[in-house]
Amino acid sequence: MTSHPAVEQADALIDLKRYDQAAALLGRRLAQDPEDIRAWVKLGRCQVAAGQAEQALATLGEALRRAPEDIGALYMYAQALRRASHLEQAERWRKAEDALRRLLRVDPRNSFAHALLAEFLMYYPTRRAEAVELAREAVRLAPESVEAYAALWRSAGAAQDVETYRWALREVLRLDPTNGQALYLVSSQEANKPGTTAARAAEVYADALAAVPDSPGLRRDLDRATYRLLRGTRWPALICLAAAGVMVDLFPQEGEEARDLPVPLGNRLWVLVPMAAVWAFGAWRRYRGLRAGVRLNVRSLVRRGRWARVVLGQAAWAVLCALVISQVPWTGRAVPQILFWAGLVPTLATIWFDRKKTS
Repeated sequence: MTSHPAVEQADALIDLKRYDQAAALLGRRLAQDPEDIRAWVKLGRCQVAAGQAEQALATLGEALRRAPEDIGALYMYAQALRRASHLEQAERWRKAEDALRRLLRVDPRNSFAHALLAEFLMYYPTRRAEAVELAREAVRLAPESVEAYAALWRSAGAAQDVETYRWALREVLRLDPTNGQALYLVSSQEANKPGTTAARAAEVYADALAAVPDSPGLRRDLDRATYRLLRGTRWPALICLAAAGVMVDLFPQEGEEARDLPVPLGNRLWVLVPMAAVWAFGAWRRYRGLRAGVRLNVRSLVRRGRWARVVLGQAAWAVLCALVISQVPWTGRAVPQILFWAGLVPTLATIWFDRKKTS
């Protein structure tokens, strides 16, 4: 059936998210011809997209009153029920299943109906296997449909069919490499594998974010992985502090002769070598080995995140204490001991507390 030009124009406006204009155009069309089923269905689609589920149900009800077996009206009616939070969920799911079953009686090869019905049924613990089979049928009917594979990954995930879940996710990304939800899930799987380093996790999230730059979930997880990297800078700082303490022999063992103070200049200068090596290989080399996107996020997170600045401040403070302990020719151990604890305690006090912080 050929749609009226006004209906086609409204459809384009809906795609552009200009819902008010589309609704006004469809309203004028229905005033001219109240029996235009396509106009009723498009108005329902417009209202669903605009978040007006209650109005959409009334609109699509008018379409179904005029054409009880219209495929588009039945499908959009189920979509509206999915979002109709003003109704009880059990009632919504029952009506949606009824509409989709009616649709499949009219068009048994409709992959969209199979996929949507699978997504409704997966919420019933006893019907998840049925949901997976419906989603598989949707994939069989439309092997290049992102919606079919999306329904399969969701229903397989609900049914705890891990192999099917992962395969369907990969297929979604094959068909739509910028699918935000699939990218987020696949990236999370890879980044959370046992043994994955913070640097590797950050690179995984940065790669995904490059494809979907407006994903808040990927941005949040990239910040979390970047923060894990920044937390690691405190360990080289503590190693430097320990090296300075050992050089000065801050805590001599009872019964052993304490090292003479002040420490000779050569020894004080020599201790800078392992300190520099720790930072060169433990921090700077790792930082330079990160991808550009991760390095940019490190700098961005330091500007945006309070805890990121706290972590770097603690590392800098510990290194400063280590330098003062090691480079000043102390004649007694009291002040270096105070500096040692001043550098150690604030860091150790928060090093476990802030593990779940993200910035």
